[in-house]
Amino acid sequence: MNENKFLKIFSMLAFLAFAAVSCWATAESLHLLLPTIPLVLCWVVTVGFFFIASWGTKMIVDSLNQEIFMEKRGLHLIGGIILTIVFWLLCSMPTNTHTFFFRSVIDNKVSQDITMTKNYLNQIKKNEVTETKIKLKCTELRNQVELKLGELIEELKNPANPGNGPKVKAILDKLANLLGVVEIEQLSSRGSTVQERDKLCLAYRSKILHLLENRIIVLIKEMTPPNNDYMKHAENDYKNLELVEKYIDEKTLDLTNAEDVNTVCEQLNKGYATIKSYAQFVDFKNELDKEQYTAQNPVTKVKRMISVFDVWSDFLKGEYAGHGFFFWVMISILVDIAAFIFFDIAFKKRN
Repeated sequence: MNENKFLKIFSMLAFLAFAAVSCWATAESLHLLLPTIPLVLCWVVTVGFFFIASWGTKMIVDSLNQEIFMEKRGLHLIGGIILTIVFWLLCSMPTNTHTFFFRSVIDNKVSQDITMTKNYLNQIKKNEVTETKIKLKCTELRNQVELKLGELIEELKNPANPGNGPKVKAILDKLANLLGVVEIEQLSSRGSTVQERDKLCLAYRSKILHLLENRIIVLIKEMTPPNNDYMKHAENDYKNLELVEKYIDEKTLDLTNAEDVNTVCEQLNKGYATIKSYAQFVDFKNELDKEQYTAQNPVTKVKRMISVFDVWSDFLKGEYAGHGFFFWVMISILVDIAAFIFFDIAFKKRN
């Protein structure tokens, strides 16, 4: 008798211990997802749900116990299974896993998200991409013009058909198109001697290079933004993220605290919005980054981490391979099963 009483007390205490761990994890997950809801309310909901799930497992165990009398044994079994699935498999286990996994990776996830966002903001605030694009465009234009100019000089010096002719006119039309002018008039010269042809070539080269420099001036003006407001926005967002990093290092911001994580998300959201608005000034690392930052409603990597639904969705898509997610699934299951076993022992129905 005393042995049974000791086992019952021990089981109740053990149940409370494991249940406390499980309820803490679930309450933390709910508070991360809904930071505006007070943590105490999350605990109230969690404890209620976990007790119902525990009672569901007890109903299953009692319905399978042939040593006791029970009316409507089948209904007890079905009811217990339903309660366990709804309140444990769909609530407690996923949220517990979310909290354990979140706390194991959130430091790296925040660091990666801030670093990448700062990198793209830095491109905007320093105007790196615009300057690079302008230089590439100007270099491309110079090379194309030099190529056509070489063809023109070769044709002008062609001993079989020296001087101006239909082929020269065709090349000049292509050059005019490159240089953004309506027409490049042919220079008057017979080109019957080597000296005349050399003189004609120099004249054409001087004329075309002058048009090229004018075209480059216009090109730079066309590709240069009318103001630098976008650079100021990026500079401000960049500095805010630097402050976030500083506060994290100084432990002023706690990445296990829902409100603090939400603060990090707010600053990242501003950075994402600026990058989306001025994506033309960004050279994205890959298409995945481009899609993430320019989506209709961009969601930061950290924001996805605070949502139990998004974390499980990403896991099922294979995005957390090698991150130990399955390990935390097993830990969550074992903690809850231990609690259920001790609950069933403590409240086992006896004749």
